[in-house]
Amino acid sequence: MAQRVCFTLQVDPGRVEEYRERHREVWPEMRAALAAAGWRNYSLFLRADGTLIGYLECDDFDAARAAMARTEVNARWQAEMAGFFRALDGAPDEGMVPLPEVFHLP
Repeated sequence: MAQRVCFTLQVDPGRVEEYRERHREVWPEMRAALAAAGWRNYSLFLRADGTLIGYLECDDFDAARAAMARTEVNARWQAEMAGFFRALDGAPDEGMVPLPEVFHLP
């Protein structure tokens, strides 16, 4: 059974448009690494105030994150994205704390 993961992060409101632009063309090697690590149906939603909602499905979130952490492309991507976020200690992917699910209509 797939694990469904939702998380929030806060993008600097002054950099929302630049963040959107960076995600219009995610590096092909980053896309390939996410898929190889087991990330499926991954989506990001961004409000104008910088509230970012992420959703993904995987077999095991901890294992999927660990697989990404072992890739060189993820290290480069996280370094480039770090400046976009507020209130983070560490890389953006380390701030992805899953929200508890309270309802699901399959």
